[in-house]
Amino acid sequence: MATVIFGLVVLALVLYALNAFSKVNPRTAAVVLKTGGGIGALAIAGVLGARGRFDVAIPLGLTGLGLLGWLPWSIPGFGERTRKSARQVSRVRSAFVEMELDHDTGAMRGVVLEGPRAGTQLEALDMQTLIGLLAGVDEESRALLAAYLDRRHPAWREHAQSDATSGRGDVARGPMTQQEAYQILGLEPGAKAEDIVRAHRTLMKKLHPDLGGTNYLAARVNEAKDTLLPH
Repeated sequence: MATVIFGLVVLALVLYALNAFSKVNPRTAAVVLKTGGGIGALAIAGVLGARGRFDVAIPLGLTGLGLLGWLPWSIPGFGERTRKSARQVSRVRSAFVEMELDHDTGAMRGVVLEGPRAGTQLEALDMQTLIGLLAGVDEESRALLAAYLDRRHPAWREHAQSDATSGRGDVARGPMTQQEAYQILGLEPGAKAEDIVRAHRTLMKKLHPDLGGTNYLAARVNEAKDTLLPH
């Protein structure tokens, strides 16, 4: 008789729990189940560990810790923070040269676009050759080459002739297009406003004149942001 009564009590409790559970918000229910499962797994693991059953206790304990979110890989966003981000590169193009800046390392690279050295990587040219290019290009290209020299040879101006930084005059450049703006900020077309602001802030930290950058590149980055996020 006692067994029957006990069974009826257990059945009543189960039915009550199921009825209450059906009225709970699914998200709340999921959290309760996850937390309860984690605590239960840890409790059973503790009992098994006390009995020397470490072969079962250890994996069960890890499961419980995972359900409770106490393991690194179970923490939201942990994977995103530890996974190496995709390489983000900004590109600025003029009539004579195209330059790119790696957001992660701050490394600057470039390639010549016209003239006898078209297709040549700037990294393959020595300082005197790079300085020699300045006199034969337009103002915008000179600004880009000067920015590259500032990064690669900070003291290059000491070796330049007085007329090395004057060239053949500026080439008319129209308003910046959205495609150019995305390339300068290193973003894909259609990027969200917060991504644009973040990319602008990151680049300004690397290119601002007060931080070792140049006025020209900082101005181009500001122009790119203003093009995509007009006031």
